[in-house]
Amino acid sequence: MTTIDTIVYIALFCIGTLFGSFFTLAVYRIPLKKDITHERSFCPNCNHKLTFLDMIPILSYICLGGKCRYCKQKIRPRYLLLEILSGIVFVLFAISIKLDVLESSLSTMVYFVFGLLYLATLFIIAGIDKEKIQIEKSVLLFGYIVEALYIVYLYIVEKDPNIYRYVIYLAIICILVVLDTVILRKKAKNSYPIDILLLCMFVLTFTYPAVSFLSILMTLLTIVFYMLVQKICNKQAKNMKVSNKLPIGFFLCMSNAIMLLITNFYIFK
Repeated sequence: MTTIDTIVYIALFCIGTLFGSFFTLAVYRIPLKKDITHERSFCPNCNHKLTFLDMIPILSYICLGGKCRYCKQKIRPRYLLLEILSGIVFVLFAISIKLDVLESSLSTMVYFVFGLLYLATLFIIAGIDKEKIQIEKSVLLFGYIVEALYIVYLYIVEKDPNIYRYVIYLAIICILVVLDTVILRKKAKNSYPIDILLLCMFVLTFTYPAVSFLSILMTLLTIVFYMLVQKICNKQAKNMKVSNKLPIGFFLCMSNAIMLLITNFYIFK
């Protein structure tokens, strides 16, 4: 690894932590329909506007001892963990595709940019689903726009011969959206299963079919393991409340991110 590569990876880690900080904000505000771009960050406990020194990823959390500077309310460790994880994922994604700023082809660089946007979408969808058990349509729409732009690039610049499969995927997505908005909403039925199918199509459109299949398989295995752990914990603590709702979207997003990194290491040798 050259000095330039090391500098690039350090920069990517820092950028990833910034994205991680944004993810925590987005996960909190998007379900509440609050602005995520123009409104300044604030402490959800005392509502005090945060300064630049309060929002430096990782360092602010450590320096403030995991507490709000103003009301001394403890900040959840998950915010720190998400920032660190985001930085690591950004670096691993670059390493997985053998990114070299001096020698990588245009195709690799474009895939890298769209890949980071794809992973960012997965992170936000996963965070909201874990908290609310819902797939946020606005975030999913952003992801579809990202994929559509990437498909246009593949068709115009790279002349991808597999472009027709993307058209089929987009047609299926349109059918699911119509089913969700026209039929299920009129009958006031739960649209979460359709949302999961839309998420599956989102995953399938960007990643290879094999990656999508492995992601779904890993999701199913994770859900089985999660339910077994819940059942064991419920037996050991009879008064413990166990939720019947499973954050399937969270499991799918995390499984897909892991599988995407693993297969990239294999493909980009």
